[in-house]
Amino acid sequence: MNISIIINIVLMAVIIFGIAFLKKKRTSFTVRVLLAMAMGIVFGAVLQLFYGASSDVVKQSNTWFSIVGTGYVRLLRMIVIPLIFVSITSAIINQNSKNLGKMATQIIAILLITTAISALVGAGTANMFKLTAEGFEIGEKEQKAVENTEIRFDDFKSKPIQDQIVEIIPINPFYSMTGQGSSSTLSVVVFAAFIGIAAIGIRKSKPESAQSFAKFINMLHDVVMRMVTMVLRLTPYGVLALMTKMVSTSNFNEILKLINFVIASYVALAIVFIIHLLILAIFKLNPITYVIKAATPLMFAFTSRSSAGTLPLNVDAQVEKLGVSQGHANLAASLGTSIGQNGCAGVYPAMLAVMIAPMVGINPLAPAFLIKLVIITALSSFGIAGVGGGATFAALTVLSAMGLPVGLAGLLIAIEPLIDMARTMVNVSDSMVAGIVSSKLMGELNIDVYNGKIPYKENV
Repeated sequence: MNISIIINIVLMAVIIFGIAFLKKKRTSFTVRVLLAMAMGIVFGAVLQLFYGASSDVVKQSNTWFSIVGTGYVRLLRMIVIPLIFVSITSAIINQNSKNLGKMATQIIAILLITTAISALVGAGTANMFKLTAEGFEIGEKEQKAVENTEIRFDDFKSKPIQDQIVEIIPINPFYSMTGQGSSSTLSVVVFAAFIGIAAIGIRKSKPESAQSFAKFINMLHDVVMRMVTMVLRLTPYGVLALMTKMVSTSNFNEILKLINFVIASYVALAIVFIIHLLILAIFKLNPITYVIKAATPLMFAFTSRSSAGTLPLNVDAQVEKLGVSQGHANLAASLGTSIGQNGCAGVYPAMLAVMIAPMVGINPLAPAFLIKLVIITALSSFGIAGVGGGATFAALTVLSAMGLPVGLAGLLIAIEPLIDMARTMVNVSDSMVAGIVSSKLMGELNIDVYNGKIPYKENV
């Protein structure tokens, strides 16, 4: 093994032990996560400065760092499905939720409305920055990306949106629980809700069975939540490794070529995040409190670029720190991984549509174009719920529905990781806001917990 790689591994180990030492000193969890992110940025920048982003030393070093980073993400994904299943089932059973339909309707409505607003923000920002697809250079790498995008789109559009929505209903729920299906998360939500409703339905006819099943689910819930706590304790180390890899391997020359689009994307996403805070303020909830208490899941979403991977952190923050009821938190976080993603399915497709429109003779400022774009973007964010691929598939769906060429999605592949970080953070924020607002509307939000009058126990 190259001596440089050994040195890099030792340095990473030293940083990890340093963060572990801070835990023994009772440094707060949020501070440790922030510090880990900062150290990852610095360490990644140093690696790229010394060796170069595409060097073998950086590649080999990151394969070792991935034991921590990728391993942590895999652990999170491992507990996502069990967490969704037991949390939603136990919430329905324990609350005897007759308002499940109302709760789900409110959450989906919030997700879709904020996506429509996000699309309008994305379109407005693209127009403000005068973004256009005309300035993009198509080299060999970009051409291949365009071709791959168009091939993926051909496969995607062969399945109607109606079929994609129907696929949310699982034929084999146990297969969905393996996480293998493209709609596995939502399928587990549907199955868990059915089981919970069925358990409530037999309380009068078979009370002993209903009681025994409720005890079993609650016991399982306690065990799964303990697993969640065990994994969450590894968050600072996972963030450190993930951020190191991202910074050390980023092609900053490619980013500089598209810097205007990167800046515009971050401005649009920042505006959407501010809108989330304004929504909370409208419902008489302190937005600053939200930012402070939601910092950990938002930071991890930014680092990992995985809404599903952030789900355990998302639920934990909503319930323990923000006072959201268990049912609302789990349903909002689960649905938010696939429906109404403000960053990936709102801002991004709308910006691409505005950039491409002038090339086909359409005025991107025309009210008719903007109204159509907002409506299609909001509906498409639900329509792709059963399909993996995130922002790319959202962009393909919107561009196709608008009658625009889809190739631009492939041209932006070089900067995908950078803008996807902020997009994922906004996606997670939207699901958290949906949980908070729906819980408040139904009178199930613990205001004292939200405002910090009842201190939460930081068990990580």
